[in-house]
Amino acid sequence: MKAIIWCRNSCVYCDQAKKLLTASGIEYEERNISTEWTLDQLLEAVPDAKTVPQIFLDDKLIGGFTQLRKYLMTSSS
Repeated sequence: MKAIIWCRNSCVYCDQAKKLLTASGIEYEERNISTEWTLDQLLEAVPDAKTVPQIFLDDKLIGGFTQLRKYLMTSSS
């Protein structure tokens, strides 16, 4: 499983999502809109995004940290 996480600097939920992905053994590509990526690029990928993180697993939009945690809990049971 491969993840893409859209995030920004100084984002607690972004940091928690990255820790959860690492703890779950899921490699991820970080797309930080504070540095190398832009808000426009995020909105191109997720037109309705209001917050970060926005997380994709295997090209499927999962949503934010809470949705990621719920997804991983239900898929592992």
